[in-house]
Amino acid sequence: MKAPIVYLVGFMGTGKSAVGARLAELLGWNFIDLDEAIESRAGTTITQIFSLQGEACFRALEREELWRASEQRHTVVAVGGGAFCSSENQEIITVTGISVWLDVPMDLIIARCSSDGNERPLFATIQEMAELMELRRPFYEKAQLRVEVAGTGVDALARRIMEEVFPEKA
Repeated sequence: MKAPIVYLVGFMGTGKSAVGARLAELLGWNFIDLDEAIESRAGTTITQIFSLQGEACFRALEREELWRASEQRHTVVAVGGGAFCSSENQEIITVTGISVWLDVPMDLIIARCSSDGNERPLFATIQEMAELMELRRPFYEKAQLRVEVAGTGVDALARRIMEEVFPEKA
């Protein structure tokens, strides 16, 4: 399977950044955390962008950074939780690489998001999180590869993705 870019997609708190960094390390590739790239370019946090400029502004910045990332090669990209819900973003990802959905049970997502100390503008009540996940699940299911995360560490997940996408390197 040819994949000049591996895009990790999934809900917030699924470990895209940690797994992506480890996968890039194993492959000897570059790593881009799309949320960090957005914050760097905007000069502020995602939470501030959401509160001061709104979600539409954030999504426009997200699309711009995804375009920039899509011009890279030999790169692993951790994509924000809502990015893959856009048909335009899905097309960018599908044309330039392979999408890998990190599928994590909701109870684990809630536990991670509640305790990780990260500011997440769309992290609200457990009920709202569950509803948002159900809205996004059909988009995540469009990913080219699905990896179940529960009970698996970062290194093992990165190695599993590498074996699936690049069996010749495993």
